[in-house]
Amino acid sequence: MDEHTLTRLLQAVKRNQLTVADALLQLKDLPFAELGFATLDTHRNLRLGFPEVVLGQWKTLPHLLGLVTELSRRKQTALVTRLQPEKGEALLRTFPNGRWHETAHIFELGRRRAKAGNVAVVCAGTSDLPVAEEAAVTAEVLGATVTRVTDVGVAGIHRLLKKRHALDGAHVVVAVAGMEGALPAAVGGLVGVPVIAVPTSVGYGAHFEGITPLLAMMTSCAANVSVVNIDNGFGAGFNAALISRTRGRR
Repeated sequence: MDEHTLTRLLQAVKRNQLTVADALLQLKDLPFAELGFATLDTHRNLRLGFPEVVLGQWKTLPHLLGLVTELSRRKQTALVTRLQPEKGEALLRTFPNGRWHETAHIFELGRRRAKAGNVAVVCAGTSDLPVAEEAAVTAEVLGATVTRVTDVGVAGIHRLLKKRHALDGAHVVVAVAGMEGALPAAVGGLVGVPVIAVPTSVGYGAHFEGITPLLAMMTSCAANVSVVNIDNGFGAGFNAALISRTRGRR
């Protein structure tokens, strides 16, 4: 249940179009839904403006089907992240109105109308695309308009400078990079908006599966750069959409 649905419910009671008992029936499991294998936070959409997101990687297919079914029954957006292809394809067979994003490893059902602002997602290399797409799709599902800029790492800085126009109009930029993690600082020096840096586990040797770019991004000299965890495209996209929503209201 979201704010709009709750408002309509209360108005129906006020106009005697719905009895108090019927309204209570609809609200009885508003805080959460007990599914046996999970306790789904059905109040989150009302509190935060977006339903609970399902982490799919370690869940069984029957559990995923149960969670998506419950969200769909309540007319809430379902966003399932970190899915193996066989799970994503199975969800799509069951819910053909949904979308399976193979690169992002995300299944979505019931995308929201665009209510957030503009987000640019920039990635250093093609190997970073899965994390970048996780950020981009997440931001889009939360209602942001997303511009993608790919393969513009600092090994060829002229590529980023050539695409600088694509960053114009963004309320927030997500910069995704592995290796030495220099891209977010370069982007931060070009734009006057928040930059969310995402280190990836793409790299060699002393890269330490993302530790090196994580520390590099955290010590960036660009003051507008903040950092999420290694490979956390979801967290970056979610926060980017929230920031863009706020800035879009000004």
